[in-house]
Amino acid sequence: MDYPLLRQIQSPEDLKQLAPEQLPSLCGEIRQLFLHTLSETGGHLASNLGAVELTVAIHRVFRSPEDAIIFDVGHQCYTHKLLTGRREQFSTLRKENGLSGFMRPEESIHDPIVTGHSSNSISAALGIAQGKRLSGQPGYAVAVVGDGAMTGGMIYEALNNAGRSKENLVVILNDNKMSISKNMGALARYLTVIRTRPSYYKFKKAVERMVRRLPLVGNSLYNSLRNSKFLLKNAIYHSNIFESFGFHYLGPVDGHDLNRLIPVLERAREEERPVLIHVSTVKGKGYHFAEKDPGAYHGVPAFDIETGSYAAGGPTFSDLFGQLLCERAQKDMRVCAITAAMTSGTGLSEFSRRFPERFFDVGIAEEHAVTFGAGLAQSGMRPVFAVYSSFLQRGYDQIIHDVAIQGLPLILAVDRAGIVGEDGETHQGLFDSAFLSAIPGITVYAPASFSDLRLAFDKAMAADSHPTVIRYPKGREPELPADYQTVDAPFVLYGDRQAECVLVTYGRLFSQACKARALLAEKGIPLAVLKLNRIKPLPAELPTELSGCGRVFFFEEGMQNGGVGEHLGAMLLEAGYTGQYVNIGIPDEFVRQSTVASALHKYKLDAASMAEIISKGE
Repeated sequence: MDYPLLRQIQSPEDLKQLAPEQLPSLCGEIRQLFLHTLSETGGHLASNLGAVELTVAIHRVFRSPEDAIIFDVGHQCYTHKLLTGRREQFSTLRKENGLSGFMRPEESIHDPIVTGHSSNSISAALGIAQGKRLSGQPGYAVAVVGDGAMTGGMIYEALNNAGRSKENLVVILNDNKMSISKNMGALARYLTVIRTRPSYYKFKKAVERMVRRLPLVGNSLYNSLRNSKFLLKNAIYHSNIFESFGFHYLGPVDGHDLNRLIPVLERAREEERPVLIHVSTVKGKGYHFAEKDPGAYHGVPAFDIETGSYAAGGPTFSDLFGQLLCERAQKDMRVCAITAAMTSGTGLSEFSRRFPERFFDVGIAEEHAVTFGAGLAQSGMRPVFAVYSSFLQRGYDQIIHDVAIQGLPLILAVDRAGIVGEDGETHQGLFDSAFLSAIPGITVYAPASFSDLRLAFDKAMAADSHPTVIRYPKGREPELPADYQTVDAPFVLYGDRQAECVLVTYGRLFSQACKARALLAEKGIPLAVLKLNRIKPLPAELPTELSGCGRVFFFEEGMQNGGVGEHLGAMLLEAGYTGQYVNIGIPDEFVRQSTVASALHKYKLDAASMAEIISKGE
């Protein structure tokens, strides 16, 4: 496809050379490129379609990289990538060695910080703004925040801190879903138009200077007029939380109307204090299917542009967990489900419809979700918090302080455990095994199959005096041997108990281990596979079970440092094991974006690599 305007833009400076009347056509080209590219690569569609005009306006007014522009989460930064010299690489989006789906400083000088998790942009922007002032650097810091991120507590910590400062900080609230303020009436909209005209701003400044210069009464009169203005504005706008924090509030403004949006941004540049601009946009703008159902088109695989359809695939671990939870809730009125703005992703959509009074979406607030669940458990309920592994990291202190110390029976359903693929470093679920293993009194199950998940769920529900974690991978059930059966035991050994060589693993890697066993059998190399069903606490019988083995190989889809493999190695050493112990896991680095299969092979966690390592005796 041809993109005549977009092809002219290699940097934000090129954007400034376009005539104002060309900008709507540019926005149309950007949306066409999104549809063409994401229909092949997948990615975050609806949020980026909704932020096209807003991003064009930001780069039209501000000067990146002198002005640091931060997109919270990064789900809405694709237009930013196109306007900052990455158009020719855009087809590599979310592919191995390609463009990230989020902001990444190593990718471009126009990306000030890494984004991937929500609600951190204002904190970072304030730090950048103050750093600029302290070091004598020019420029503004601009944080673009979606309304979903406004449910995260870190946002309000930053607003509270930033509002007291006098930094060149602009926060743009991209409101594409909920009504943050009640001031959407005709009068409020009219005042927004008037207050953002350059003539109004110049007149206002001139009056302020004149009043201040009046002998004796100047400052007092200015303060009186200023207070009266606030009283009138609050009466019209029904007060405003952002101005209570100390921000100068502008808005609401139509985020798709460049003629209104650009003057508001220009006005914000003229202020010498923190400003918050409230922008209203339509998620999925310009693509009928995404506008109609933005949730379904938030993050999509490859899809058909004409029909909007994409392959859903078979049932996933998330789907099964949601089903199990509904089955239990039907029988037990104490069962509650908690999510942190991930109802669909964690398989809780059906639960939310069937049991609305026992379903709690707390927003992007994992810390609150854990402690809220602790409160439910303390009151005799059976709460289950379903959360992505990478997002659970935010609730670590609460797991220790509010749950584990008190021995409360909160169930953590840790979804997306292990390598997740194309979303890259910020979303890999590789840390939970290590950080959960350090917490006393917690039990962690790692099912390898759907039947394992069902058993682990039953055991978690039966535990009423301590927290329980069930961690499972993204996607469908892996391929397993035809004779595979779930066994109710902390671990199961497949193969000869007297085998010289034993491969130990858990979770999804059990499928790879079985394939490695078959590959080695073809070479005449016998191998037993020990599958851990429970990884915390590790079964005390393991050293005895492995004492007769000359070689033990542990493979783990998690961090090697502090991981389950290290804990098993310590157990064997303490028990006096004298054989060879090899621990293979993710080394001391962050796993980049790629397919899951590619990452497993890179880190020697696929069947072929397992077989090669064992056959060589490494």
